[in-house]
Amino acid sequence: MKERVLITGASGFVGYHLVEEAVNAGLEVYAAVRASSQVDHLKPFPIQYTQLDFNSISVLQKELEEKQYTYIIHAAGSTKAKGAQEYNKVNAEFTRNLAQAAVQANIPLKKFVFLSSLAALGPVAYEQTTPITEESKPNPVTDYGRSKLLAEQYLKEINELPLVVLRPTAVYGPREKDIFILFSTISKGLDPYIGKLNQRLSFVYVKDLAKAVLQALQTEVNGASYNVSDGNSYNRYTLADLTKRILGKKALRLHLPVGAVRSLAVLSELFSANKTPALNREKINELIAENWNCSIARIQRDLKYTPEYDLEKGLSQTLQWYKVNKWL
Repeated sequence: MKERVLITGASGFVGYHLVEEAVNAGLEVYAAVRASSQVDHLKPFPIQYTQLDFNSISVLQKELEEKQYTYIIHAAGSTKAKGAQEYNKVNAEFTRNLAQAAVQANIPLKKFVFLSSLAALGPVAYEQTTPITEESKPNPVTDYGRSKLLAEQYLKEINELPLVVLRPTAVYGPREKDIFILFSTISKGLDPYIGKLNQRLSFVYVKDLAKAVLQALQTEVNGASYNVSDGNSYNRYTLADLTKRILGKKALRLHLPVGAVRSLAVLSELFSANKTPALNREKINELIAENWNCSIARIQRDLKYTPEYDLEKGLSQTLQWYKVNKWL
């Protein structure tokens, strides 16, 4: 009999790849989606669907007991919200509710994997040549990052939870929509940057992240947190330079004043009353941060994680997918 896994946020970019990886691993997959979620892209997979009421621990407990999940992958969350209160509710409080329901439920739970973010630790100064580690003092620079850190703190207070926390850096790959904006801009002949500061950046290809999540399900380690990247540090121009080379495009490199971009972000937020725009003040804090280079030594040691894709290899597959599917 197959072991059963619940994947929250299954209709999203990362969620799609988690579903694919879990199905390929031979697990019986239940995809937690909202009633309004688009799931056509998930139809090729032999999966079941469920809806969760994250506001109620008792309702969540009933759902978990009905389905008897062996594993829970909590990838649902908000990356764009109107403020700290909304981020904290969705990313921290809902996460705590699901975890509390999981430990109260009579289910054969072996592992609860929470997808946090490197944003929970925050960036460091460019001059710091040693990578960010799991023991680095948290200094998130966004409400999003602070909400993920709060979620981690909540989870680690729940006794008996077989927890693994993964903190991926910037995730890219097929179906991603935010970094895709840069690819689209470059393909149209522009290569824009905010300010002229030096930066150390890190990335992880979504298939490597999905593989790390499935490896986390099988570990006997509980309560540990792991940074996830491809293990490399890149300068601020590497992503664009590789994109231009792979696409065979030339693009005009522009450095936009930080103040002007912040003003544009404010205007974007004002004129997007019901939806947080891709360019917002939160996002700028992350985009202009100097150093996101992180160590993956711990996850390599404990989970035997070996990234298959560096940025060039991952971008080649990503951009090819965008072209085949007519995004570019």
